Amino acid sequence: MNTRLTRRRFIGITAAVVGLASVPFIRHGRNGTIPLQTAEAVPEPTVWRGIALGADAEMRLYHPDRRFAETLIGKAVAEIKRLEKIFSLYRDDSALSLLNQTGRLNRPPADLLALLSQSRNMHRLTQGAFNPAVQPLWNLYAEHFALHPHSRTAPAQTALQKTLALVDFNAVSFDSRSVSFAKPGMALSFNGIAQGYITDRITDMFRHAGLEQALVDLGEIRGLDQTRSRTWRAGIRNPDDETAVLMNVPLQNQALATSGGYGTYMDEAGRFTHLFDPHTGSSTPRYHSVSVTAETAAVADALSTAFSVSSRKNIQAAAEQTTGLGIWLVERKGMLEKL
Repeated sequence: MNTRLTRRRFIGITAAVVGLASVPFIRHGRNGTIPLQTAEAVPEPTVWRGIALGADAEMRLYHPDRRFAETLIGKAVAEIKRLEKIFSLYRDDSALSLLNQTGRLNRPPADLLALLSQSRNMHRLTQGAFNPAVQPLWNLYAEHFALHPHSRTAPAQTALQKTLALVDFNAVSFDSRSVSFAKPGMALSFNGIAQGYITDRITDMFRHAGLEQALVDLGEIRGLDQTRSRTWRAGIRNPDDETAVLMNVPLQNQALATSGGYGTYMDEAGRFTHLFDPHTGSSTPRYHSVSVTAETAAVADALSTAFSVSSRKNIQAAAEQTTGLGIWLVERKGMLEKL
């Protein structure tokens, strides 16, 4: 078992970029493309593929000057690396790792403060279902199953309750001078929003540079089309069959994120996932997967995470307060429901 995998390595998204009336390719599980038909009206993109925050990533830039596009890609890759040094849990020198180690970080980077602010908004919107302070739960489950890999049960209730006391995002204070925890032993994880935040930053970078069309997939998918002449389609994948697409979602200047507990299991039998309910400590999501479209990738990312452990009533309450959302739930039996 490798609990270092992020939830984005196996999310239920396939992606396709399309013209107004054509579908030149569809990508399955980030493992390559399967041509469907030619599309003469769609120019050949300049493509970059790599790794971002531990997951497969891809950028497609549509511009007639390939050198211009390649220069932008170089700047984007440098920006991704810079942001990873702030948000990564797996780099000992990242700002987040230093904060988790000491419980305090002086002179925090502006991007960390921006992400904390967005996280606070998502925490309130989802009635606490989105909670970056769940990292102690991850640590508890990871340690439990490292010692008992064949266990059929969650960590002991006493340990779970003790850990839940640390899952308190309201005990995180932050301003331009410092970020600090009110309780020793707290730790943060931005795995439920950082990829969306970085996707937005890169998309905004392309827009400000004058690029009119791009598809950015850094774990979350966001389309950029300032001409409004192109639509991208992202397929919501069947969690039980990587080759099957349950539904194609059109995207134009929107983002799509999918969360599914099947992305990373904590135990060898696959009974316990990486998606934790911050209220109960349970690691069994209510749904097989949740997909959300939103105006920004950070919002789609955070809400797909939160909705995985939320009731339909609470999902609807959050949706009523947020414009431009699309929400799809995949039940355990593979049934897709649009809210």
